[in-house]
Amino acid sequence: MATPNKISAVEEITTDFKESEAAVLTEYRGLSVGQLKDLRRALGADTKYSVVKNTLAGIAAKEAGIEAFDDQLAGPTAIAFIKGDAVAAAKALTDFAKANDKLIIKTGVFEGKALDASGIAALAALESRELQLAKVAGVLKAPAAAAVRIVDALRLKLEENGGAAPAAEAEAAEPAAEAPAEA
Repeated sequence: MATPNKISAVEEITTDFKESEAAVLTEYRGLSVGQLKDLRRALGADTKYSVVKNTLAGIAAKEAGIEAFDDQLAGPTAIAFIKGDAVAAAKALTDFAKANDKLIIKTGVFEGKALDASGIAALAALESRELQLAKVAGVLKAPAAAAVRIVDALRLKLEENGGAAPAAEAEAAEPAAEAPAEA
């Protein structure tokens, strides 16, 4: 029979799954409390890194509609519930795993799709959201900047010609056609 503590733990984990953009399942066997603290700090404020009981996490994942964790819930398990930038959190996890070989990234879920460890590494290899947005802004800004340069070049050309339009200048340069002489 389920105790009230276990029921509330399952509800909390289910809520974390539902509110997260991504979740990454890890094995933390052999990491010290200090190392886990460093990992939590590296993940940032938008990511909750929780040590969970496998059976409760399995029940919560099913209640949240996540099937990616079914075969992976064994050993000391912790889940990173990512509510912010999934790329930044995946980078933090993979960088920490490279520096600390005891952290094992097992599997994950991103926007409802299951990812294996290589999928999480691929997610970490993407550029950050801020950098992608900056690139899009640069692309959108380019045509406007080109139009400004063209208008400014026309303004400079007008100033050089004493305010006369280039077309008027061409007309003034042509000799006036003489009127036919009347007899």
